[in-house]
Amino acid sequence: MRLAVLGLLLSSAALPQTLEVTTHTLSNGMKVIIHEDHDIPNAALYFFFKVGSRNEHPGATGVSHFFEHMMFNGAKKYGPKQFDIQMEKAGGHNNAYTSRDVTVYTDWFPSNALELMFDMEADRIRDLSFDPKIIESERGVVYSERRASVENDNAGLLDEQLNAAAYTAHPYGWPVVGWASDIEAWTMDDLRQHFRMGYAPNNCVLVATGDIRPDQVIALAKKYLEPIPRQEPPPPVRTREPEQMGERRVVVTKEAQLPMQLLSFHVPNSASPEYWPLRMLANVLAAGRSSRLYRRLVDRDQIALEVGGGIDVSLDPGQFQFFVQPRAGVDPAKTEAALIEEVERVRNGGIMPAELDKAKNQLLAAHYRQLKTIGGKANLLGQYEVFFGDYRKLLTADQEIAKVTAPQVQEAAKRYLGARNRTIATLIPEKAEGTK
Repeated sequence: MRLAVLGLLLSSAALPQTLEVTTHTLSNGMKVIIHEDHDIPNAALYFFFKVGSRNEHPGATGVSHFFEHMMFNGAKKYGPKQFDIQMEKAGGHNNAYTSRDVTVYTDWFPSNALELMFDMEADRIRDLSFDPKIIESERGVVYSERRASVENDNAGLLDEQLNAAAYTAHPYGWPVVGWASDIEAWTMDDLRQHFRMGYAPNNCVLVATGDIRPDQVIALAKKYLEPIPRQEPPPPVRTREPEQMGERRVVVTKEAQLPMQLLSFHVPNSASPEYWPLRMLANVLAAGRSSRLYRRLVDRDQIALEVGGGIDVSLDPGQFQFFVQPRAGVDPAKTEAALIEEVERVRNGGIMPAELDKAKNQLLAAHYRQLKTIGGKANLLGQYEVFFGDYRKLLTADQEIAKVTAPQVQEAAKRYLGARNRTIATLIPEKAEGTK
């Protein structure tokens, strides 16, 4: 389906820029979104598989992240490590990430290597190797990553404990990397079943941007990707987190130099009309050195070394989180009280017009910065298609940002940042054995 050219207005004084997009859905259900950008002779392919930790189950947590590793370990045509080797030979590079909601594979390369990229991606989607030796090797790699990012990382450990307390029913409560006992216990059946449903072509959105032509991309997608049979996608996540009825607290006692705090509030998902007011609220409170929390806790009271916060995109109701690093010798109760006091100031008194304007400018600047690169455009087109329900909403995001009012920001703070909706996790330093 060829769409009309849609405009993005960079500012009231700037000339409008266009973002021309073509879409096509393969017979196996994979949606392809294409944007031409011939500024440089490079291209990007982003594969958004709609499978993450929310699609797992107790006993097999972490398998989505595990496949992020396995997808680089060989398939039928391109063997172990060949994906990276051939990518580098062609002058390209790649990456991947797993979240609660999606697993995304990213390729950047000279546009003359486009067919090779389609061939390699189709190979690993269709015929990924399940060699037992490689599986056990990667199981060890993932377990080591868990040790490094959670068990031996205070911030990661505190975040894991916070989520486990904040969610009592929804799968957002377990870690993307998986629980340690599950990593040890995945079976071959667990892995094959998860891969079959998660990597079904009808569970994927492909975004292609750069020095390409829509007819060229569609032809290659039909040649390499369309023959991959569709599968039953992941079943709907029916569990909804019950309304929180009161503040929850977690205390972690661990060897550390300084205490640490995380505060979390339940908020709606990204498709909610309250998404942008909440983003504004996050910027006013916690974005940068001019934010309310930084000026209060770091500059004025000098009780914290660092403070920040925000929300992420999410398919299901997610979290508004704050992070605080108290200074040495400061009781975490003091930083916690100051943070909550600033939140209550917004809930009771709202925000100033200048704060709203600044937040809008920050969000617009970040939005347009991403649109400057082919990779940024590919990522945004995919995110808007998956998380906001339609990639075309990317083209009106600036208008949605502009429409937010100060009363809407205050109402969002009132509705979601109250005490009964709050979970607080605090890390208390414990002295190592043998120290005074």
